[in-house]
Amino acid sequence: MGKAIVRLKDIADKTGFSTNTVSLALRESPRIPPPTRALIQQAAAALHYLPNQIAKSLVSRHSMTIGLVLTDVTNPTLTHAAQAIELALSARGYGTLFATSNNTVEEEIRTVEMFRSRQVDGMLIYPTSHRQLDHIRPLRRANYPVVLLVADPDAGIDAVCVDERRGAWKAVRHLIETGHRRIGILDSANRHGNGEKREGYIKALSEAGIDYDSRLAVDLKGHTVLHGSAAMDELMSRGSGATAVFCANDSLAIGALDWCRRNAIAVPRDMAIMGYDDIQYAGFAGVPLSSVRYATREVSDLAVERLMELIAAPDALPPPRVSMIDPDLVIRDSTRAGA
Repeated sequence: MGKAIVRLKDIADKTGFSTNTVSLALRESPRIPPPTRALIQQAAAALHYLPNQIAKSLVSRHSMTIGLVLTDVTNPTLTHAAQAIELALSARGYGTLFATSNNTVEEEIRTVEMFRSRQVDGMLIYPTSHRQLDHIRPLRRANYPVVLLVADPDAGIDAVCVDERRGAWKAVRHLIETGHRRIGILDSANRHGNGEKREGYIKALSEAGIDYDSRLAVDLKGHTVLHGSAAMDELMSRGSGATAVFCANDSLAIGALDWCRRNAIAVPRDMAIMGYDDIQYAGFAGVPLSSVRYATREVSDLAVERLMELIAAPDALPPPRVSMIDPDLVIRDSTRAGA
């Protein structure tokens, strides 16, 4: 049998006061004399009493918890963001419930429903698909506070995110400016319809007068170091003539870097490699990795701030707002000419 839950009545029985007096004392009510309050609080501590948050939320209509949905708990960028979000929410008195969709829309739908059943006050979501949001839009229409951490500006849902198109465009433009014209891309534009980075890649090529060549684009089956190595092997087996590669995240880029090491391809002399997110390990790779910085603290703080505004809205939610952060490049040896 589980441990019995300590109730107000148990404290009342121990101290000889009424349950109403006990309740007021535990809420620091000035109606209860300080000596009585102290005695009741000492008894509560001895019994290991904890307030019933479910009961409190029924009265206040706030659970003081937020649901955070990640796509992949092993993604270092998302775990870093989750930590920053948890700290930002804790500073405002909120607890955080975590769940992961494991990069499936079906699991994401179940996770959203689970959080709603737990009566969380709002949600922060990294959606698996940036376009398949039909399970989230009804929440917004029902005045339920939700903020996406990857944006579709036309989704009609609040979002705070890094501008992925802009980041990819900057990364590829940097490779072009260092003399490369045969630039590969390792991404998952066709996996979940998340094509923002591919669009930025194509835009940078087009502005430089370089035609898009599908032989240079490898669609991924995952986002790990091993997937990056396998994708690099496929890219080079096509005879594409690539001299540089842009990777959708740093784990992929580290995999590509390892493939080059194992195949005696010097980086950056024979192959320049650009990552995305600027994870902690990027600067400590065998060849320090150039990357697009994911502004973790800025995204987390702005997203939490917007969610608090939605929770505090007295009636209908304000019109949805999308905030897109312009990312910076971090240039290291993997793309630096003469490194």
